[in-house]
Amino acid sequence: MSHHDKPAGKKSEGWEPKIVAIVCNWCTYAGADLAGISRIQYPPNVRIIRVPCTGRINPFYIVKALQAGADGVLVSGCHPGECHYLTGNLSARRKFATLKSFLNYIGLEDGRTTFTWVSASEGERFAQVIKGVTERVRALGPATKLVKKLRDADVAVAK
Repeated sequence: MSHHDKPAGKKSEGWEPKIVAIVCNWCTYAGADLAGISRIQYPPNVRIIRVPCTGRINPFYIVKALQAGADGVLVSGCHPGECHYLTGNLSARRKFATLKSFLNYIGLEDGRTTFTWVSASEGERFAQVIKGVTERVRALGPATKLVKKLRDADVAVAK
């Protein structure tokens, strides 16, 4: 039995959450880089996807990450007023609020998706955000609601 067969909230033995972090190149990615350069420890559960601006993130990327097996998704960009494209982060916040409302409506747990801001000088904050997201997702257990399951025929073809 894989960890995806268990209901949400039930933790598998030895299970570690998989978190996709979609971050802006100019602020949060630089903050993550600063955390690494400064040797600030944070959980290794995060796979970072760098984008030019969080305002360019299609909300379906978040849904697709959850369908593909991510247990949580973090979107992080520049603080308000610091966006290199002026209002991209504000556009992202509006899109994310709408998407989060929809995901809650269809039954996805609240802690699976997170939106935040981290600047390039906030390496410590980046590590704290990752720790917080990882703990929230770990407490929820493996995601099962949106995960696409392959049909037996698809599995046979893939082998």
